[in-house]
Amino acid sequence: MHLVWIALKALLTGGFTLWVAIASAATAGGDGIYSCTDASGRRLTSDRPIPECTAREQRVLNHDGSVQRVVPPTMTADERADYEALQQRLAAERRSQADGVRRDRNLLARFPTEAAHAKARAAALDDIRASMRASEARLKTLAADRKPLLSEAEFYVGRQMPALLKQQLDANDATTEAQRALVQNQQIEIGRINASFDIELARLRKLWAGAAPGSLGPLEAVPTPSAPKH
Repeated sequence: MHLVWIALKALLTGGFTLWVAIASAATAGGDGIYSCTDASGRRLTSDRPIPECTAREQRVLNHDGSVQRVVPPTMTADERADYEALQQRLAAERRSQADGVRRDRNLLARFPTEAAHAKARAAALDDIRASMRASEARLKTLAADRKPLLSEAEFYVGRQMPALLKQQLDANDATTEAQRALVQNQQIEIGRINASFDIELARLRKLWAGAAPGSLGPLEAVPTPSAPKH
């Protein structure tokens, strides 16, 4: 009886080993069965990719006939270039969208209320307005300095003006012109700052009203301010 059991166990063990070997072979027996229909309408099958169907879709079948995956047609060089260009464009659009979401969230974090935005605008304008006031004061001083020089120059009408007096008048003229140009640039900068804050505020009002970050498109460019008219 004991010998019979040993023989039976050996048979069962051997059978199990054989079954494992068969299953392993089936699993390792390649990537599956490739199947396609060629340009002539013939149904082709192979245990590897089918050269006649490189320009057509190929199905990879499991050993039970179920579809494991679908292999798309092989692209031509031009198709590959178009595909890669498309992927690059889509990736750029995804990056742009992510940047838009991040920018809008940062904007909301900086300015949770309209009062916070107005305070930031005032702070941004303070420095440039202080500089502008200093430039305007300098212009008044230059104008005051010019008066006695002009009075002195009246004595030399029709005669050659002393070199020192001419140098003083020329220096006053040059400094006055530089200060006027500086005031003009400061006025332009005030306009640019206000335009930038106006664009931000218009966007923030939409975000405060519930617009999703990144849904409003690119931030509008700040227009180039023109020189103020006098």
